[in-house]
Amino acid sequence: MTSPTPTGSSPLVQVQQGTLAGATAGGIESFKGVPFATPPVGPLRWRQPQPPPAWVGRRPARDYGAICIQPPSNGDPGVGPLPMSEDCLTLNVWTPADRGGEPLPVMVWIHGGGYNNGSGTAGLYDGANLARRGVVVVTINYRLGRLGFFDHPALAAGRAAGEPAANYGLMDQIAALEWVRSNAAAFGGDTANVTIFGESAGGAAVTQLMAAPTAQGLFHRAIVQSGLGRQRSARLALDRPGRPSARSLGRSWARSAGLPVGVTADALRALPAERFLNPMPAFYSDNLIVDGLVLTEDVVEAFAAGRQAPVPLIIGTNSAEFWWIRPSDAGAYGRTDDAMTETEHDALLAAYGGPDGYDQHIVSDLVFNEPARHLARLHAAGGQPTYLYRFDVVPDSNPEPSGGATHASERPYVFDNLHTVGRPMGDRDGRAAKIMADYWTGFAAGGNPNGPGRPAWPEFGTERDRLLEFTNDGPVARPVPFAERLDLIEAYYSRVR
Repeated sequence: MTSPTPTGSSPLVQVQQGTLAGATAGGIESFKGVPFATPPVGPLRWRQPQPPPAWVGRRPARDYGAICIQPPSNGDPGVGPLPMSEDCLTLNVWTPADRGGEPLPVMVWIHGGGYNNGSGTAGLYDGANLARRGVVVVTINYRLGRLGFFDHPALAAGRAAGEPAANYGLMDQIAALEWVRSNAAAFGGDTANVTIFGESAGGAAVTQLMAAPTAQGLFHRAIVQSGLGRQRSARLALDRPGRPSARSLGRSWARSAGLPVGVTADALRALPAERFLNPMPAFYSDNLIVDGLVLTEDVVEAFAAGRQAPVPLIIGTNSAEFWWIRPSDAGAYGRTDDAMTETEHDALLAAYGGPDGYDQHIVSDLVFNEPARHLARLHAAGGQPTYLYRFDVVPDSNPEPSGGATHASERPYVFDNLHTVGRPMGDRDGRAAKIMADYWTGFAAGGNPNGPGRPAWPEFGTERDRLLEFTNDGPVARPVPFAERLDLIEAYYSRVR
C-alpha cells in the first residue's frame, strides 16, 4: 500500500524503480524504507531475494520500514521500532544535500544481533553524522533467524537444481549491495568506492561477503568490528564428519515444534512467522551455513587460501568483549575451550595469571581477539592494506563492572551518535567519537584511515604486529596487547582445526 505523496520541499531522487521523496534536516538528505527486493512472503519465503517492483509517482521515503521478524529486543539499541514483518527488505540512505561535483564514497552498514536480532532502522545507526563527513551512508535490513538461515528436507525437495539455499539473510545483503551498485549514483555516491562495515554478526557478515564468490566486485573496502573469525559453519547437507547439517538442524527443529514428519514445503511456508522464533536459533551452530553456492567455505579457510576479496581492511575488537561469559557457562561460547589439553590449559592459566584472569578473558580472546589478529595476519600476508584496532574507551557513566569496553560499545562512537547511549557522555567521549568516525570515513574515502589531525595508524604486517588502540586519552599505536596469550590460543586452534 502506497502512502500519500509528501508535499513541500522533499528532496527527490530517481532510482531504477521510480522516484523517491525523502526529507532534509541539518544539511543532510535522507531516504528511508526503500525496498531493495520484493517482499519475501508467501511462496517467496526461503527463496533468494527477487528484484524490487517498480512504482508510479513519488514514493514517500521519510519513514523507516518494518524490522524483520525477531524475538523481543530487551532494550537492545541496535533494534529499531516496531512494526515487525516479513516484508522488511528495505534500506535507508543519508547523503549531503550539497554534494559537490565529485562522487562520494559509499558506506553500507550491516547490523549485528547474532543473525537473530537487529535492524538498519535503529536510531543508533542514523547515518547523518557520518554523511556530514562527505560520504553516502546506507543501512540495511536482512532476514533473520530461521527465516533467514534455515533449510529442511521438504524445502530441498522443491528446489530447482542450482538454486541457492539456507543463507537467505546473506543473499539479502548481496541483493542490497547490488541495489547500491545500481542506484548509489542517484544519491551522489561513487559506485566504484563502496565500503561495507558491520559489528558482531554484522562483522562476521562482512568477512562472509569477503569470502562469497557472488559478492566479489560489489564493494571495495571492508571494516570488521568484533566479527569473530574462527567460527566453523554447518554444511547444507551432511557432507563432512563432525559438522552439523543445516538440513538436519531444520528437521530437528520441526520435530521439536510438533510438526509432522512428512511436513511439506507449502505447510512450512504457511506457518505464522513468529512460530520460527522458539527456541531462538544459536548463531554459532544454527545460523552459520556453508551452502556451496553463496558461501562455499568457512571464512578462515578462504583467508588462509587467499580467496577473500582483495580489498583494504580494518578489523578489530573491544577490550572486554564477552567479559560476563565464563568458560564453564552453558552454551556455545562457554564451550570454546572444551578441546584443550591439560598442558594447553595450564599454560593459558599461567599466561592469564591464574583462574580469575582466565575466566574473565579467555572467551573474549578465543572468540574475538585472537581470530581478529589471525585474519589480519592472513589478509596482510596476501599484500592487502590491513589495519588492526583495539577499542578501550569506557565512559565515566558506564554501569558495568566490565574492566574495559564491552561488546558493541563502540557503535555509538563509530556513528558519532553518543546521544543515543541513554546516559551522560563526556567531552572525552565526544573526542573519541569524532576521531573514530573520522578514521572510518577517511578509510572509506581512500582505503587508508590516516589523515590530517589524526595519530598515525600503522599498517598491520606479519613482521610487526602493531595496532591502533582507542583509549580514554586518545588513539595510541602500540604492539598487540597480551600477545603471549594470543600466541597460545593460536597454537591451540592450529591443533584442533
